[in-house]
Amino acid sequence: MLFGVAASALSLLPGLANAQALMCTPPAKLQRPRPDLPSADQPRRVLPIGSYTLALTWSPGYCRANGDTPGARFQCGGGTRFGFTLHGLWPDGYGKDWPQYCAKAAIVPPAVLRSTLCSTPSEQLIQHEWAKHGTCTAMSMQQFFGRATRLYSALRFPDMAALSRRTLTVAQFKQALAAANPGLPATAIRVTTTRQDWLDELWLCLDKGFRYERCKPGTGGTPDAALVKIWRGGR
Repeated sequence: MLFGVAASALSLLPGLANAQALMCTPPAKLQRPRPDLPSADQPRRVLPIGSYTLALTWSPGYCRANGDTPGARFQCGGGTRFGFTLHGLWPDGYGKDWPQYCAKAAIVPPAVLRSTLCSTPSEQLIQHEWAKHGTCTAMSMQQFFGRATRLYSALRFPDMAALSRRTLTVAQFKQALAAANPGLPATAIRVTTTRQDWLDELWLCLDKGFRYERCKPGTGGTPDAALVKIWRGGR
């Protein structure tokens, strides 16, 4: 799958594009999600919220690794085209643990799925995000996904195709992303990579008022000095 950022409808400034799907038409028939429940590995934890993380997935890299799985057909199929997708809005705790699966989760209805699917392109992932993370907030389902998609939609990105052709450190990538988003400091960005140094996700640090803040030490991410490669496919 080839990723590009030249779509004129998405261009804001030379070399910049927004975070929305480059091409997305939700399917006429949506899949009804299965319940997503706590488990021994992922137990219920009701804790105070100290901050939030906005998590984004680099879709070309995800589809390179997962494109053949049934759950990835919409995201990685020929009729859709994504850059970064919205993984979710995660409440964090005050220490090493975070709240999760705080209350019984209703099945996300079709109207909410349809309004979210071009940001988070998986019905089951949308259900998971509500069950694991959304139920721990004071927000309704509509408020939770509305807040997450607004934060996601406000982001802008550097020319990822150009960056993919460079030898790039994590610090340099953070600086490029921060330059494209004046309200997002590089200190509020965590980057995750695969074992082969491919770009995986961005974790953006937010305070309880959903303002970007410096990420706390020891909260994950690849070191700034490490190299990061950007898979875009095709050429």
